[in-house]
Amino acid sequence: MWTIVLCAVAVLVVYYTHWINKWRNPKCNVVLPPGSMGLPIIGETLELIIPSYSLDLHPFIKKRIQRFGPIFRTNILGRPAVVSADPEINSYIFQNEGKLVEMWYMDTFAKLFAQSGESRTNAFGIIHKYARSLTLTHFGSESLKERLLPQVENIVSKSLQMWSSNALVDVKPAISIMVCDFTAKQLFSYDAETATDKISEKFTKVIDAFMCLPLNIPGTTYNKCLKDKDSTLNILRNTLKERMNSPAESRGGDFLDQVIADMDKEKFLTEDFVVNLIFGILFASFESISAALTLALKLIGDHPSVLEELTVEHEAILKKRENPDSPLTWAEYNSMTFTLQVINETLRLGNVAPGLLRRSLQDIQVKGYTIPAGWVIMVVNSALHLNPTTFQDPLEFNPWRWKEFDSYAVSKNLMPFGGGRRQCAGSEFTKLLMAIFLHKLVTKYRWNIIKQGSIGRNPILGFGDGIHIGFSPKDN
Repeated sequence: MWTIVLCAVAVLVVYYTHWINKWRNPKCNVVLPPGSMGLPIIGETLELIIPSYSLDLHPFIKKRIQRFGPIFRTNILGRPAVVSADPEINSYIFQNEGKLVEMWYMDTFAKLFAQSGESRTNAFGIIHKYARSLTLTHFGSESLKERLLPQVENIVSKSLQMWSSNALVDVKPAISIMVCDFTAKQLFSYDAETATDKISEKFTKVIDAFMCLPLNIPGTTYNKCLKDKDSTLNILRNTLKERMNSPAESRGGDFLDQVIADMDKEKFLTEDFVVNLIFGILFASFESISAALTLALKLIGDHPSVLEELTVEHEAILKKRENPDSPLTWAEYNSMTFTLQVINETLRLGNVAPGLLRRSLQDIQVKGYTIPAGWVIMVVNSALHLNPTTFQDPLEFNPWRWKEFDSYAVSKNLMPFGGGRRQCAGSEFTKLLMAIFLHKLVTKYRWNIIKQGSIGRNPILGFGDGIHIGFSPKDN
């Protein structure tokens, strides 16, 4: 009896050892990048989601770069992946969007935007061209100059005034609400003051599931997130139906009105696609802008010399006006040289996500290695931003370093908004909102950080217990 049991155990050990060995060493007729596939099924996911309390590269990535070099293989949630911190490879990947690679999200994130049938978040060609063109129409440079600048100044002024009535403000969620409400207003004329459903509150919960395990079990973070996502999509879907049933002459010409006008021309503009498109734009602006601006406040607060030079620059703008209280102009915005340096330095240090994800459409040959078709590619832009060869003391917050960079060098060494055909269409909107916020803050308010929260990555940029700031109006 014992002999049979021991034989059975031996067979199982041999079987699982062989299975694990096959998992860790995928059978390919090509040379794969060095690396490890981790544990069966979950791969190395657990190491990726361990929090890191630093603005440096996440330890998951940094340790493997030190061990394997700037390109290595791994496995995330059962998906074989190649991680690249090599600037040449990353540039090559971006240049071949739609040819060699396509957009890809981790399963958790992809399901948040999934519709019936295949997810359209991976679409290229006419669909991506349309979505990008529409976004630039409403949030690009021309729209910022002609229409959005005074609106951004107004929402920032109202927000700061409201925050100054409180003893302290947890700025990350507060900025998130401001950004979400403003973006929703531009997209579908959402009025946060009269709305019964607070979209910003739902998005705050959705972000919690960005990197969690996709276990749709009652009580889990992911399950709760899906409920909030479905609730938000229902709000957007009802808004779309109401707008489609309203008289054309009553529409104000916002983002949603333009999409509705195009629905008869473009077959891909189904109701589900429109709803998910708006959800995606809201999600992207909600998290990225609020994280970057919160980090800026924390870093500026920790560096009095930066705050001093910012204040000098913005008070000089007011002194040149006939009326100091007149609205901000486009020329004044473009004169904010040091402010842009502060924004660039914040974006350099504050990569919101650990990397940008793509999926290979065919075998890709790079520097003697092959990335097999169907594998995920994580492009680690933060490695470019923290390169000590380019940036002396790369973890030091030093806005003055950008004086040495011309526009070409900036575009080559700073890619917080991605690159290639998928470069974020809201990049200029992000910079403008941050600049106007800093302008109103340093000219109209005194502020101090009352509670320092920890800054780190899990692997998304996070702020621990929050950054709590007290605001008070300056004496006129």
